[in-house]
Amino acid sequence: MPEDRPVKLKLQRQPVTEGAGVRLHRLFGHAEAPALDPFLLLDDFRSDVPADYLKGFPWHPHRGIETITYVLKGDVEHGDSLGNQGTISSGDVQWMTAGSGIIHQEMPKGDVNGSMHGFQLRANLPAARKMIPPKYRDITADQVPEVILNRQVRVKNIAGNIDGVKGPVDCHSPSIPGNLL
Repeated sequence: MPEDRPVKLKLQRQPVTEGAGVRLHRLFGHAEAPALDPFLLLDDFRSDVPADYLKGFPWHPHRGIETITYVLKGDVEHGDSLGNQGTISSGDVQWMTAGSGIIHQEMPKGDVNGSMHGFQLRANLPAARKMIPPKYRDITADQVPEVILNRQVRVKNIAGNIDGVKGPVDCHSPSIPGNLL
């Protein structure tokens, strides 16, 4: 059993508007990033009102980071400057390694009831890997193994190793403990 550790930081989500007018909640961002390295940002996009998210995130650049988008409910169409395109849906993950640079768009569509729920985590690439070629990966819900810890906590393992169960993604950042993603 892991040892108990004291709480070092408590965060309160804040409403923000991003992209072309998407309303979401930021759990942490620029101000908190130094204390959470290598994590840079965590956004919760959860709405049952299409006007809150349909304007989406039109074409924009990223460099030197990885973005991990997990969709809980709804659909997100995406495309990038490498020619990748597709749709991620409930339970799916979009893992983008921006590396030397990529331009992409993410356009939330919601589900048949107008719901769009999910979150995005951004992680800083180590200095030695910031200029690696960009890579894009869609992981479908059936590719994400579930681990049950202590017979009560269900964990979807996207990356790393939890209790001997390996997630489908290999992280580029050695400073991200495998049991956090």
